[in-house]
Amino acid sequence: MSSNYTDGSLKVLSLNSNPKLAQEIADHIGVSLGKCTVSKFSDGEVQINIEESVRGCDVYVIQSTCAPVNQHLMELLIMIDALKRASAKSINIVMPYYGYARQDRKARAREPIAAKLVANLIETAGADRVISLDLHAPQIQGFFDVPIDHLQGVPILSNYFESKGLDDVIVVSPDHGGVTRARKMADRLKAPIGIIDKRRPRPNVAEVMNIIGNIEGKTAILIDDIIDTAGTITLASNALIEHGAKEVYACCTHPVLSGPAIERIRNSQIKELVVTNSIPLPPEKEIENITKLSVAPLIGEAIIRVHELQSVSILFD
Repeated sequence: MSSNYTDGSLKVLSLNSNPKLAQEIADHIGVSLGKCTVSKFSDGEVQINIEESVRGCDVYVIQSTCAPVNQHLMELLIMIDALKRASAKSINIVMPYYGYARQDRKARAREPIAAKLVANLIETAGADRVISLDLHAPQIQGFFDVPIDHLQGVPILSNYFESKGLDDVIVVSPDHGGVTRARKMADRLKAPIGIIDKRRPRPNVAEVMNIIGNIEGKTAILIDDIIDTAGTITLASNALIEHGAKEVYACCTHPVLSGPAIERIRNSQIKELVVTNSIPLPPEKEIENITKLSVAPLIGEAIIRVHELQSVSILFD
């Protein structure tokens, strides 16, 4: 969209986590990114200067709380405070990737619910609305008392696979928790679903048990919301090939890809890993079998609809 968006009260600001995505979103809307600098004092404290007036404006701050998570979270909280004190009319947080989302419940005694703490921090700082993408657990929406728009990555990923024209597809969830997501993609691709019965003895360690569904001779598409160390997804892909799948594709919305992830993907049975740019991939992680799709049109459209008081749910169809 090259046309300029005429309503000057809409401002888009970017922090340091994903400036490239922020620029793409601003271009889609047809506005310039707001002028601000985010720097550090020599002791590591975050310093933010907003270099234009935001008085009476509806401001959209784009920040994924990806690694370094705590740095990006502090940038966001301090920016919210700066905007509040600069008399912004509304402060809308656009968080394509919500860090700490996996700590969404007490799985064992004396565990924190960090996803709720983060929601409290964002709200207390002064945010009026949150726009996020594929939260790890949908109940995180209820951790906020301000409106939250929860965008979906499945349509973008599904459209890509549809355009590839693969035959004999089965959509596979790498664990029980992701069955709803796999079902959404399967419905779009008019394909059956499979489930991998996986146990997790401790965080970031997965072991495959058995496969539910007939995958013999089929093209399997594994779908997850987050791929972190890639243990789950690579184990799953190897298990699918062992059980007779013809080839295996994988996709996720949030490519955290930490630690041994890239090495594991490189050495796995995954023919192509399809991700979105909710988290930026540094050059060393952009290997040949990773394909990146942009969520900028989806988020840009959501911002315009929120700003113009239109329905956002239409974007999920």
